[in-house]
Order: sequence, then structure tokens, then C-alpha cells
Amino acid sequence: MKNSNFIIFFSLVITIYGLINFYIGRRAWQALPGTGHIRYIFLGVFLFFVLAYPLGRLLERLYYCGITKFIVLIGSFYLGFMIYTFFLTLIFDILRGVNSFFHFFPAFSTKNPQKSAQIVFAGITIFALVIVLIGHLNALHPRIRKLKIEISKSANNLKKLNLVLVSDVHLGTIIRNSRLLKIVDEINRLNPDVVLIPGDLIDEDITPVVEQNMAESLKQIRSKYGVFACTGNHEYFSGVEQTVSYIQQSNITVLQDSVVKIAGVLYLIGRKDLMVEKFSSGRKSLKELVKGLDLNLPVILMDHQPFHLEEAEQNGIDLQLSGHTHHGQIFPFNLITKKVYEKSWGYLKKGETHYYISCGVGTWGPPVRIGNTPEIVLITLLFNKK
Repeated sequence: MKNSNFIIFFSLVITIYGLINFYIGRRAWQALPGTGHIRYIFLGVFLFFVLAYPLGRLLERLYYCGITKFIVLIGSFYLGFMIYTFFLTLIFDILRGVNSFFHFFPAFSTKNPQKSAQIVFAGITIFALVIVLIGHLNALHPRIRKLKIEISKSANNLKKLNLVLVSDVHLGTIIRNSRLLKIVDEINRLNPDVVLIPGDLIDEDITPVVEQNMAESLKQIRSKYGVFACTGNHEYFSGVEQTVSYIQQSNITVLQDSVVKIAGVLYLIGRKDLMVEKFSSGRKSLKELVKGLDLNLPVILMDHQPFHLEEAEQNGIDLQLSGHTHHGQIFPFNLITKKVYEKSWGYLKKGETHYYISCGVGTWGPPVRIGNTPEIVLITLLFNKK
């Protein structure tokens, strides 16, 4: 049943991807001159871009090399370009339909439709490229977001804890070791007491992570009480057992439905990602995980996907940290994530439970962020029993 659901989902994604590209390709074909070889050259180049990302991801699992890295990189940029080309073309076609009734286009645009189509094609192409470039530059520069949260509990002699949250790094073919080293430097500048990574540290394949020896870079993170992570959905895409094993070689403790006590005064829970339900029997309930804990002490929860936030409030959690959403990563998909999740990005409080959902520091698919900024979050926890 689970396999059939995955096949249906995958087929739907491929179908939508194919239809979007058919629409873009058809409109571009109509805009290009009908003589000579221009159309056929365009068709060959266009098909390469369309197939690059799915083909590159498949090939790198079979044989990882410089060629597959190049194909994946080209394909990932094309995904961003495709999104904005599609929306811009669709908007223009809608306006063109409305113009057939209200005639607000300039007169010269209707006198030579082929020339006008070529100008629009060039304009959309240039505009989409500029947006992707701006979004890529934005994605390369994470911002430090600072937040103070007061927890109404005593942590004995510990009055304050500097917690650094780093979500959705997506290390691999796109987010390479050079980017990771910059992220590590930013984390260390914040002098964290503890570093928490609530899922998707690794992207879709562990091979490029191992090849670049990223474990050594991750070992450079300095933290008083340690570095802790939980699994995200992408750890399952890359093979959860070998991925978790590799992460733990980086001096990172991976919590999978398990609990640790930090500094002897507060609990940290890490849940298995919801993706586990597609691969095995599932995960423990939050009620099971808090059973036997002294809830007079602060309790922090890492849960990658921010669904069912009410569970944390019902089970005495003081702070839940999640990621996964990327806040859509590329506008206008943030409008979708706002509908899917109770909180797509940022701080929320429900009762006595605090939540922070990070939009992440890395990217998935297109190395582009529009409408949000990659972030490393410094949360200063203040313990004050009322």
C-alpha cells in the first residue's frame, strides 16, 4: 500500500513536470522563427535542460563523477528558471486572452504578432534569469536571526542557554564542503552552548558528502554541551542507516525517538521523521517519549516536520524546533506552505509551549531563495520559574 502511494505520488510529480515543460516549450517554439535550424537547436538544448535534474540524480546514484555533478547543477538551476518562466508565460497568456476583449495592448503588438512573440519570449527569458540570479545570491548568504524565549521553569543553576538552530542544510552535490565551512564558521561565532539540527542535514545521496569528507568539517563545530540532530525526510532518501552512521562520525549525536539530558538540568527529545512510516512500522508517540521524564525541568523537542503542533503543548514540551518547510523556498510556494502548515516560518506560542519553525540554511532542488532568507537561529533561552 505504501509503495503504491509512492508510485502514484511520483507519477503525479512527473506528469506535472512534463506538462509544465510542454507548455513552456510549445510557447517558445511558436515564438521562434519558422525557418532555418533555430527551432531544432532550441529543442535539443531545451530537452537537455528539462531532463538534466531527474537524469542527473539517477546517474549520480549509479556512478558519481564530475559529469553527473555538472548535470545535476545545470538541472537544479533550470528548475528555478522553469518555475518563473512558467508563471511569467502564463500571466502573459492570461493578459493576452483578456486583451482580446478589452484591447489594452499597444497597437504595434498586434500588427506583427510573430515579432511581438519573439520580444515577449526574450523578455521573459531575461527576466526569469535575473530572478534566478538574485535568488541564488540570496541563498548563498544566510542571516543570523536572534530570538529570546523565557521558559517558566527552573533549570537549577542554569539561568540561560545559548542555543543555535541550524535546519535543512542539505549537504551534497549542490551544498558542498566550501558552503558547509562557512556555515560552521557562522555557528562558531555565536559561541553556542548547544547546537541543534532538526533534520535534513544530508540531501538525497550520501556519496558526495563522503567524497568531500564533510564529517571533518562538521567536527569543527564548537559547542559547550554538544551537537545534536534528529532525522529529516531526506535522511531516508539517502538511506537512513548509513546516513545516521556517517553523521555520528562527525561527533553529532543523532536522536531517533530518544531523549538525552543536557547539563543535567534539561531534556532534549529527538523524534524520527514522519518519513519512517513509509519504510518501517513508524515512530513512538510523543506521549511515550515523555513518559518518566521530570516535567518540572525544561523539555526541548526536535521534530523535523511541523505537523500536529498541538501534541507538543499537550505533552508538556516547552520548546519545539522544526524545519522542513523552507517557507516555500521560492515565491509563490510560500503561499502554499502557509496553507499546509499552522506555522510555515518563525516563532509561535501555544499555551506555555514555544515553537520555532526554521526556513533552513540550505536549499533543495534549485539553489535559489525568493521571498525568504536562509537563516542560522540563535535562541537565548531564559529559565525563570514563576
